[in-house]
Amino acid sequence: MSNINRLELENEIVELELRLKTARSRLLETHGNVADRESPDSGFTDIKQLSPFVHSLLLISDSALPLGSFAYSSGLESFLAHQKASPQPIPPVPPIVAFRKFLKLSISSVSRTSLPYLLAAYRCPAELETLDNDLDASTPCTVARRASVAQGRALLGVWEKSFRPSYILAGNATNHLSADAQSAVTAIEEFSEALKISGYDNDSLGPNGHFAPLWGVVCAAMGIEIGLTAYTFMLNHTKAVLSAAVRASVMGPYQAQTFLASDEIRNLINERIRHDIDTRPEDAGQVAPVLDLWLGRHELLYSRIFNS
Repeated sequence: MSNINRLELENEIVELELRLKTARSRLLETHGNVADRESPDSGFTDIKQLSPFVHSLLLISDSALPLGSFAYSSGLESFLAHQKASPQPIPPVPPIVAFRKFLKLSISSVSRTSLPYLLAAYRCPAELETLDNDLDASTPCTVARRASVAQGRALLGVWEKSFRPSYILAGNATNHLSADAQSAVTAIEEFSEALKISGYDNDSLGPNGHFAPLWGVVCAAMGIEIGLTAYTFMLNHTKAVLSAAVRASVMGPYQAQTFLASDEIRNLINERIRHDIDTRPEDAGQVAPVLDLWLGRHELLYSRIFNS
């Protein structure tokens, strides 16, 4: 056999082997598609069977949740105004550097003043009204109190109008309430009834509706783990401050997202949660008193874009 004929045969064999390999791949793909449609253990089925708490976590962390947090700057607007009025060093401190300092103070403050009440309410929902009263008594800044009560009552409204039917219906196939979740639901119902009886009067001796303890109990009722409850609360506060910074022209939206996605913010939130995870409500307190001064003077500003 000549070398030319031998080469042609080898090329033909290679071509046939490639065609056979391609045909086998197509056959496997066909069997795979059928298995995906018929097998109850397919990846798509696994996605549909994610734990119900994941759905709840995504609901409670949604930026579109109508809590009114966007209306408050957590003292940022007052801080910026007082920075302008203060004597500036030479060279002046860049606004972004000053904001970074403010954000760290704000996160630390919320962790120390609000997180202990949130965690206590999560662990013992029956104490919700007592914790709400104690937090009200330990909040000397009127502006901070108004913001907390407004957001807390908004969260209670979201629960009653949107979340409540899905989490209290007996026999709901997607949400079997645990004993702890049922206790939290009962606490919310009793608290809401007491608030209605008081007529939502800020001067009454009834419940107030502070944000942190209500957040803890609502998350407990939705079956969200305590660590995620605390982290989501802190992250949402951080997002609210960054959103205020964008609207106050401190930074642009992309830079705000860069802040939010940074390891610095993630590590700071985790560090503060670890530090205050076992702090009792009676040991909670303001770690940055200047924040109360900025918050309190916000309503004295000549012009402002955020609520006080």
